[in-house]
Amino acid sequence: MLRKKTNGVARRPQRTSILSEAANASVDRRAFLRGSGLAIGGIAAIAATGGTVQQASAASAAGLGKVEIKKSICTHCSVGCTVMAEVSDGVWVGQEPGWDSPFNLGAHCAKGASVREHAHGERRLKYPMKKEGGEWKRISWEQAINEIGDGMMKIRDESGPDSVYWLGSAKHSNEQAYLFRKFAAYWGTNNVDHQARICHSTTVAGVANTWGYGAMTNSYNDIHNSKAIFIIGGNPAEAHPVSLLHVLRAKEMNNAPLIVCDPRFTRTAAHADEYVRFRPGTDVALVWGILWHIFENGWEDKEFIRTRVWGMDQIREEVAKWTPEEVERVTGTPGSQLRRVARTMANNRPGTVIWCMGGTQHTNGNNNTRAYCILQLALGNMGTSGGGTNIFRGHDNVQGATDLGVLSHTLPGYYGLAKGAWAHWARVWEEDPAWLEGQFAKVTGADGKEKSLQTLTGIPVSRWIDGILEDPENMDNPDKVRAMVLWGHAPNSQTRMTEMKKAMEMLDMLVVIDPYPTVSAVLHDREDGVYLLPAATQFETYGSVTASNRSFQWRQQIVDPLFESKPDQEIIGLFAQKFGFHDRLFRNIALEEDGITPNVEDTLREINRGMWTIGYTGQSPERLKMHMENQHTFDRTTLQAVGGPADGDYYGLPWPTWGTPEMKHPGTPNLYDMSKPVAEGGLTFRARFGVERDGDNLLADGVYSVGSEIQDGYPEFTMAMLHDLGWDTDLTKAEWAVIQAVADGSYEGVEALDLSEADFEDGETPDAVEAIWSTSGEAIGKVNWKTDLSGGIQRVAIAHGCAPFGNAKARAVVWTFPDPVPIHREPLYTPRRDLVADYPTYEDRKFYRLPTMYASIQKNDFSKEYPIVLTSGRLVEYEGGGDETRSNPWLAELQQDMFVEINPRDANNLGIRDGADVWVEGPEGGKVKVMAMVTQRVGEGVAFMPFHFGGHYQGADLRSKYPDGADPYVLGESANTAMTYGYDSVTQMQETKCTLCKITAA
Repeated sequence: MLRKKTNGVARRPQRTSILSEAANASVDRRAFLRGSGLAIGGIAAIAATGGTVQQASAASAAGLGKVEIKKSICTHCSVGCTVMAEVSDGVWVGQEPGWDSPFNLGAHCAKGASVREHAHGERRLKYPMKKEGGEWKRISWEQAINEIGDGMMKIRDESGPDSVYWLGSAKHSNEQAYLFRKFAAYWGTNNVDHQARICHSTTVAGVANTWGYGAMTNSYNDIHNSKAIFIIGGNPAEAHPVSLLHVLRAKEMNNAPLIVCDPRFTRTAAHADEYVRFRPGTDVALVWGILWHIFENGWEDKEFIRTRVWGMDQIREEVAKWTPEEVERVTGTPGSQLRRVARTMANNRPGTVIWCMGGTQHTNGNNNTRAYCILQLALGNMGTSGGGTNIFRGHDNVQGATDLGVLSHTLPGYYGLAKGAWAHWARVWEEDPAWLEGQFAKVTGADGKEKSLQTLTGIPVSRWIDGILEDPENMDNPDKVRAMVLWGHAPNSQTRMTEMKKAMEMLDMLVVIDPYPTVSAVLHDREDGVYLLPAATQFETYGSVTASNRSFQWRQQIVDPLFESKPDQEIIGLFAQKFGFHDRLFRNIALEEDGITPNVEDTLREINRGMWTIGYTGQSPERLKMHMENQHTFDRTTLQAVGGPADGDYYGLPWPTWGTPEMKHPGTPNLYDMSKPVAEGGLTFRARFGVERDGDNLLADGVYSVGSEIQDGYPEFTMAMLHDLGWDTDLTKAEWAVIQAVADGSYEGVEALDLSEADFEDGETPDAVEAIWSTSGEAIGKVNWKTDLSGGIQRVAIAHGCAPFGNAKARAVVWTFPDPVPIHREPLYTPRRDLVADYPTYEDRKFYRLPTMYASIQKNDFSKEYPIVLTSGRLVEYEGGGDETRSNPWLAELQQDMFVEINPRDANNLGIRDGADVWVEGPEGGKVKVMAMVTQRVGEGVAFMPFHFGGHYQGADLRSKYPDGADPYVLGESANTAMTYGYDSVTQMQETKCTLCKITAA
């Protein structure tokens, strides 16, 4: 079923490929190398591009001059592979994988092995450009910032700050992402977002609302301890190749069965002991079908459920409906196979559950992610090594950018947008809250009262085009979006591209900030009003990045910014200066010598001062750099340092790393693991949802972390709780001073206080503390572990063995969601009209400022004219929108054609041959012309396309529209041109995994 994509000769050279021209005809490797002036072969060819397999010899080093080794992190998926760059006289001349890295252990995938080309690639955008009169013209940075800034200020004056949309990036470092979100706040808008909205927002929402934090609970390395591995809607072999090393280690060392559930037989499925094929969009039904057998046979962990889970009885009621017969009717998967899967999971504990975008990108994606979590809760696989939900993130810093609030519904640290959240960050920033609120527009609500848009969720990136196309009368946005800033974002990764083209053409201004021009430069037919600004790559700057397992890593700068590119933090500084709030934005952050660019280390220190919710507070620049310098001291499975300067720490200080850096908390390797003291990386489930519901106790029942002085469940820590326990006397004078200042609103900066100040003198504490409580007890009592800028509440709670966020049960029922119990709902574009009445979608509703359609689409039967289910996914060669990887000659050679996978029966019925050109058309009119790949990877009635391609549009080649020399080597149709409407009911995640299409010969 699997088939090699290239045997060195392209199956059919793409007619317009630059690669084809370089090789003058066929594109075998040797011809390509000859055409490139690199007539060398094998490993030597790799070495020529910097992908060295072994350290440069002394002789070669002498020829180059002194070679420095700089350590960075791959800029592709979220595994966090270390890249060892060899630099001579400021030039990146060679590359090694990081052999000491506990994550990649000396391995690289195709993308990681070629990242040097990403940095110095000749197809990069080299200097600022603008489109004027239909032509691309070179301009200076000064002209670009002035013209863009003047245009934006004009739009702001006429239509308000929400008419400019600031789209950020998972490619930013933590520091850049934080500054980007802070910058948007100072501009005065929540119309800010990034790629997480369209990859794992349903994960974050579903998982966080189950047990407290919306992140990967364990780590890639901890999979070594798994006795079973359950992968659903994920293809790590292609999307996160190095992660497969850890999966296969468990498979081989533990004889752990690998179960892969996917509508498509993937390269990951080829490793499976049990491959489960099911109909796209039926994840909840499939999981409930497995859970039906677990409950039916009494295989659930009853004690774990009794002590640590709330609401499982309601889950049982829903699961009881999903008999093997009904599951097979809906999913197509035999009940006998799911019984085998259930037995395998029950007999091999702890097991881990892994998912990716195959499970998230659905109209009921939040239901899917919660169902996966509930399966693990039922089996008792949470809070244990080898268990957990290991959610593989797609971009190198999509975890960090999410944590740092580059989102339309929250501030950094998931504080939300309520007044209390803004008050907290105003304290961190030492900003006047009234000034900050004044930056935002005000609207009159339906009740006739004026309200500030500061506390209203913005438009998500999945819907930015509707911010332009929708009638303002139907939106909560005061006016249409008139200027769009795509900062490190590929638009072809989003659905409804025919409408996106129209939206781009309606804008007053389109600004693209990226090392490569992206499809944003060519999709539209604009003659002017488009600006391309060259951002530096992450290899030309430095800072921290958060891997999928929540570990931080510190990138060193490998080379200076090439051409006229600038690091993102400098560009932010330039815009802040233009808009007049530069001094305010960076008042507590040191500036570089240019007086414009914020210092990276100082930016991380400001992050540390405010991110108490998720423990981004203990990872100082100094600790992170020390970890990177001593990677070899960390255990490859536990991630804990064995001796050395980081002794006892977990690699990268995975969050939460509680308290201040001075507390030396080691990080939390596995969330919710009560077998360790909190001070040593243990945790309970978070008490985020209150203490009771419908008269039931929501706190843990008689279980607690090792060493806890409260030997039962308990709520989150506040000063009032500390006082009731008598622990408030453990606070130092300095901590009390900060807490008092926070309570009375007079806080002027934690840096002004010496938090190492000695404790109260003997005999002084009780009297001093009681005096404070007697004068301002009510206000002080409300200060909690999230708002105490001294870290004292966290320090004291942990000293007594307690988790600052409490000790509660996970909740299997989320009463605040449209579906409190996860249920199956048919996709909007379903081929199974017989199931719509039984499993209908939602009624149309309005949220995130926009009307959202559900039932009004599903009521129409598109299945007769569009009978094939269309899904999409990743390839090992390319990443994201593909602009940078398709501009890399070593990757571009490997996959030159955009294609659609079609089952042989469907192909034969349609008269389509393997390798032929076909049209794939969606029910909303978008169509793409691609090459047919006839394969049994997909089942009958299902087609698959990768989403990494761009530069063609509905049969037209757009290469001539790129700036000269900045067009990727490989172009192709964007799969999302044929994808349709559909958004998750909680997060507005786009639906890309289960629409419909028709396929015809071209």
